[in-house]
Amino acid sequence: MQVFGIGIHILIAIFFAVHAVRTRREMYWLLVLFLFPLLGSVVYFFAVFLPSTRLDHSAARAGRALQASLDPGREVREAQRAFELTPTAHNQMRLARALLETGQAAQAAGQYDACLQGPFARDAELRLGAARARLASGNAAGSIALLEALRAEQPGFRPEQTGILLGQAYAAAGRQDEAGSQFAAAAQRFGSLEARAELAIWALANGKPQVADPELQEIERTRKHMPAHSRKLNAELFRRVDAARAQAR
Repeated sequence: MQVFGIGIHILIAIFFAVHAVRTRREMYWLLVLFLFPLLGSVVYFFAVFLPSTRLDHSAARAGRALQASLDPGREVREAQRAFELTPTAHNQMRLARALLETGQAAQAAGQYDACLQGPFARDAELRLGAARARLASGNAAGSIALLEALRAEQPGFRPEQTGILLGQAYAAAGRQDEAGSQFAAAAQRFGSLEARAELAIWALANGKPQVADPELQEIERTRKHMPAHSRKLNAELFRRVDAARAQAR
C-alpha cells in the first residue's frame, strides 16, 4: 500500500524516527529504521515506543517485560556504556531508569539524585523516577518530599501513578491515614486494578475489612475474567493482594 507514492512501512519508519529524535534516543535507531524500515519499526515499537507511552500502563509493562526477557542486563549495560562515553543528563537519566527497573534501587537513587542537581531538575518524569527509586531504597521521606512538590507544581502530571506512589510512601513512613486517603482517592477517581489493589492491601494491613472487602470483590471479578496474558502481567500485584489477605486472617 502506498500513500502519496510512499510505502506505508516507510511512513511508519519515519514516524518512529521522529519519535526517536524528539525523545533523544540513541542515533543508531535512525540507522535501524531507515535501513530496515519494516523490521526496524517492529523492534522499535516493542523495545522503545510501547514502554514509553503513557496511554496504557499495562502495555508499557508488557513492552519492558519483552525487552527484559530477551536480555535482562542489556539495558543497564547499554545505558552504562552510553553514559561513560557521553556523560549527558539524558544518558544519566537512562542509566538511573535502567538500574531501577532491574532492582538496583540504591544505585538508581544515587544516579537520580545526581540528575536532580542538573539542568533537568524540574523535569516531571525525572522527579517521579527519583521518587520511585528513593522509596524502593528505603528513603520514604525523600520520596514524599519529591512527590508533594511535584503535585503542588504540576497537579495534572500522571495523577494516578503519582497518587499511588505517594500513598505507598506515606505507608512506608508510617503515615497511615494519609496513605489511605491517597489510595482511596485513586481508586475512586480511576478505578484501575492497581489502585483498587493498593487500597485493599492498605486496608487489610490496617484492620479495615469494611474498606477492603468491596475492593477485593472487584479485584476477584476482574481476575476471573482477565485473559491469561493479563493475569501473568499482573501476577506480582495479585500475589501481594493474596499475601495481604492471608496475613489479615
